[in-house]
Amino acid sequence: MQLVPEKVPLSVKSQFLAQPSAVKVECREDSVLVEVQQDMLSNGQMIQPSEITLGGCVPIGQDPSRGVLLFVSELHGCGSTLTVTDSLIYTFTLVYVPEGLGSTPIVRSHGAVINVECHYLRRLNVSSNAVMPTWVPYSAAMSAEERLMFSLQLMTDNWELERASNIYFLGDVLNIEASVVVANHQPLRVFVDSCVATLEPDVTSVPRYAFVGNYGCLTDAKVTGSRSQFLPRKQINKLQMQLDAFRFSQETRSSIYITCVLKATMASKRADPQHKACSYSVWGSADGDDQVCGCCDSSCNVKGRNVAAPIGEQGVQGGAEHTFLWRASAEGGGYVAVRKSKSQLNR
Repeated sequence: MQLVPEKVPLSVKSQFLAQPSAVKVECREDSVLVEVQQDMLSNGQMIQPSEITLGGCVPIGQDPSRGVLLFVSELHGCGSTLTVTDSLIYTFTLVYVPEGLGSTPIVRSHGAVINVECHYLRRLNVSSNAVMPTWVPYSAAMSAEERLMFSLQLMTDNWELERASNIYFLGDVLNIEASVVVANHQPLRVFVDSCVATLEPDVTSVPRYAFVGNYGCLTDAKVTGSRSQFLPRKQINKLQMQLDAFRFSQETRSSIYITCVLKATMASKRADPQHKACSYSVWGSADGDDQVCGCCDSSCNVKGRNVAAPIGEQGVQGGAEHTFLWRASAEGGGYVAVRKSKSQLNR
C-alpha cells in the first residue's frame, strides 16, 4: 500500500536540513513510533539521547548498531497537538538542542526543530505499515483504500434472508443482524455498541428507549423481563440480536425508529469491557467470554480513556478511538411498525 504524505510547508529550523531518511515515522492506531538517525543533520555530529526530545519526552531506547534513537508516544502524549479538518492531525515537535562537546562549552552544530505529524481520516480508518516520508515535516497518513461497510438488517425467522416486511405485532420477536464487510482485509468482529428506539428519526427525541448501552450490554431483558438477547456468535463478522416487539405507552403512533452504533475490531482481538455483546439472564457474552459482562450492572468506562468517540464510516461521532487496528463505526437502523393486533392489517 503506497502512502503519500500531504503537502505541507517546510518546518525544519536548522543550519543543516535533515535528510529524508534521517527520521522515520510509523503512525499506529493509538501511538506513534519515531526513529532518528544520530547523524540526523549529516554533519558528522552524533546526537546524544540527552540532546533531543519529542515534545519533551526523552528517547525510550537506542540502537547503537544502526545509530538510531527511538521514541514511542501515545497520540495524545508528549506534548502533541490535535488539529481537526477532514483528518485528525496529531503534531509532535522533535527538538534537538546540542550540548557542549565533552567538558567544553562549545558546540559545532545548530539546533533543529522538526514537526512530526500523523494524519487519520475521520471517516475511515485502516492501518498502514511503517512510513518513510519524502521530506520534512515527517507526515504519515493512514490510508483509506479499503472501505468498511456496516449493515443492520431485519431478518427472517431462520436468519437466512432479509425480512421483506417491517410490520410486527406485540408478541413478535425482531431478528436484527449487524454485520461488517470489507474487501481484502483481515477478518473483523462486529459489535453493537448502543441502540435506541424513538418515535422520530432524531435519536435525542422523547420518548426514547435505550435498550443496548454501556458498550454492548443488552438491558431489555433485565428491565422488562423480555426474551431479548444476543445469540451466540456463528460468524465473526455478524452479530444476531433478538428483540421482543414493543410500543411506547400512551402513544398512538406505531412506527418506531431503531438506531444503533456499530463498531468492528480485528477478529484476533478478544472481547473486552468496551467491545462485547452481553445478554441478561445472568450476564453472558455472545462470544463466550462472560467475564467481560461483569461491568454491565455498573459502568464499563475505563478511567482516563475516551472510549465513547469511535472514528465513524458515516461520521456518527467525532473524535478518535485508538484501541485496536482497523476500527470504524457506523450508525445503522430504520423503523418498524409495531401493531397491537393482526386485525389492524386490514385497516
